[in-house]
Formats: sequence, structure tokens, C-alpha cells
Amino acid sequence: MYIGYGANRGEPIAQIRAGLNALASYLQISELKSSSLYRTRAVGPLQDDYYNGVASFNTHLAPLDLLDLLQEVEAQYGRDRARELRWGPRTLDLDLLLYGEMEINCERLQVPHPRLTERAFVLAPLVELAPELNMPGELATPAKLLRAIDQSGLLDQQTFVL
Repeated sequence: MYIGYGANRGEPIAQIRAGLNALASYLQISELKSSSLYRTRAVGPLQDDYYNGVASFNTHLAPLDLLDLLQEVEAQYGRDRARELRWGPRTLDLDLLLYGEMEINCERLQVPHPRLTERAFVLAPLVELAPELNMPGELATPAKLLRAIDQSGLLDQQTFVL
């Protein structure tokens, strides 16, 4: 499984770290692998830069159960989906990007994430973890996809330790 994470409100790095550690605890994962953190320009309304990354792990949870858990962790760290602007500022954002080789298209969940291949702030950290990954429905690897898109929104990168 691969999830994208990000934040740009409050203490973004601390919130990301706490949210990922909470997720690892709930899933009873001892080894959650995380990319570096990328400071990126926000997509959408004018707002502070984001910190983004990608994490990988294994889970026994079904995709919708994992989605529920991701949204529960977001809420614990201040995200209120009912009141936020689309692509607006966030205290914590956890997106299910890939679930093994599954393709899912239902009302609540699309996997692979529908904009995964368009966003450098997702592809760059995914390349760190799995540059040659065969993604469902794609002919190109994350590394090839990243080379083909605009990367100007990636401002800097820093090591991230959970």
C-alpha cells in the first residue's frame, strides 16, 4: 500500500509525524517506510506551502476500511472535511494512492488515486520508495511519469524520520 501525506496548517511536520505514527500504531505496523518531505507550492487557492511525502506499508485491512482509518487519523489531527475548501489548507491529509495491484472505482474511493500521475509532489516521493513500480493501469513507472511532468512546484526536499 502507498499513501500520500501532506499538511500546511499549524505545525505541518509535527502533525505529519504524529499522524503517521498513529496510523502505524492502529495498523500494528513496526516498519512504515517514508519518503523525504517535499516542500511544495499549494494547488488550489492561495495558501502556505505544503509539506508532502509518500509512505508504504502492508495491511490486512480492506481498501474501504483503510480509507476509514486514514480519515479517522486526519480528524484526530484537526481535519474537518465537512468545512474545508476543495484543495484548501489542511492540518493533515492522508490519501490512499495505491492498494497493491487493485483498481478500485467506487463512490468513496478511486485507486490508483485519480491525480497521482499528474502531481510531482506525489510522484517524486513515490520514486524514492519505488521508482520502477508497476502501477495498475499505467504503462510507465513512477520514475518515467515524473520525468514527463512539470516539477516546478517542488521547492525543496528534506530527510524525514518518523
